[in-house]
Amino acid sequence: MTKTTAAPARGNHDLDRLIALMTGDEKHGPAAHSTLDALWVLYSRVLSVTPATIEDPERDRFLLSKGHGPMAYYAVLAAHGFFEEALLPTFGAYDSPLGHHPDRLLVPGAEIGSGSLGHGLPLAVGTVLGLRAQGLTDPRVWVLIGDAELDEGSNHEAIAHAGPAGLEQLHTVVIDNASATHGWPGGIASRFEAAGWSAATVDGRDHEALYAAFTAPHPGRPRAVIARVEPKN
Repeated sequence: MTKTTAAPARGNHDLDRLIALMTGDEKHGPAAHSTLDALWVLYSRVLSVTPATIEDPERDRFLLSKGHGPMAYYAVLAAHGFFEEALLPTFGAYDSPLGHHPDRLLVPGAEIGSGSLGHGLPLAVGTVLGLRAQGLTDPRVWVLIGDAELDEGSNHEAIAHAGPAGLEQLHTVVIDNASATHGWPGGIASRFEAAGWSAATVDGRDHEALYAAFTAPHPGRPRAVIARVEPKN
């Protein structure tokens, strides 16, 4: 599938206004803003999925593992026409589809329900394996995780499997805001590289650097992009 947009997307300058429409979860505001630039570049320039193709078997899949701060995700989806902007002020309300964790059954375009740390990357590995089993080798699977999730053993197992399995369709974006407890000798990228991944570390606020890292070729290997942002307060 070619990257297309079903309707003209608002510019990323509008995202702060869209996020401001959502209130009641201010403690996770930094978690949301840390993902904003990576999400914008993915949906605006990389992912082959639109509101019209969310059921297409050939679509790219995006999995938000860092789902405990979904406001940026909702803002980007609304900006790209996946649902109406008018839903944003209902965020967190009892009868709203926009919960404090995204629900794949309620949010158009959401591939998984998420929020608990450590689930997204293993689910992404399983998604790639499922696509392979169906003979679907073109769709790419993207998952966005936080650096603190790398403390979870489930992610270690996923990383260890994906490299030797040659899961080229798999792409992981790690938002590094220095919140991990344990860290990794040599940095996060070296952890993925040791398991056979292609990896790069970039400024998570630099859109051109993000785009270049997201689109770099990595034949026969999964790809990890570590997007460094300001440290979590």
